[in-house]
Amino acid sequence: MSATLLRIHPDNPPQNRIAQAVEVLRNGGVIIYPTDTVYGLGCDIHNARAVEKLCRIKGIHPDKANLSFICSDLSHITDYANGITTPVYKVLKKALPGPFTFIFEASTKAPRYGGVKRKTVGIRVPDNQICTTLVRELGNPIVSTSIHDEDEILEYSTDPDLIYEKYRPLVDLVIDGGFGNNIASTVVDCTNEDFDIIRQGAGDIEQYL
Repeated sequence: MSATLLRIHPDNPPQNRIAQAVEVLRNGGVIIYPTDTVYGLGCDIHNARAVEKLCRIKGIHPDKANLSFICSDLSHITDYANGITTPVYKVLKKALPGPFTFIFEASTKAPRYGGVKRKTVGIRVPDNQICTTLVRELGNPIVSTSIHDEDEILEYSTDPDLIYEKYRPLVDLVIDGGFGNNIASTVVDCTNEDFDIIRQGAGDIEQYL
């Protein structure tokens, strides 16, 4: 198997190309796609087999995986997260779409992977047209993990052609949406309304508090 490389204009994604990527996701495929930070590895949130494949590619066990859910807007967030109070929601509304991953207590609707009920979920609404259009057309969030290496900034995490060379035997589709960034999202814990920063990345949450 060798992945398809699909070039999509980042500011004006053509409908037919988005539809092509959505088809891959619906068929249980794993894709690499751009976000507003680093490139991500993603699949349909409701396809457990695809999630297992994604975890194998990343080299992690499904029940230990800290996977994010990519949403197209705030409307999906309450489906998978509990405890979103009005003050928290107001911050989300200002900060999203943007380079943040917000951690919440998982709702009963949050999918189980590896048979494990999640205590928390990470939610993202990236400021990226390809990403949000993809999720909107799919009709539900995509499970995502970054292909960014946390230990060092690697060239392949920003250049779609190099990403394609590395991952083409492993995934079903690589979307080339231009060069990515090499700073991941800022991870913010909202489980106790304190907006604790777990990882400082591209976003500055202080300006929205």
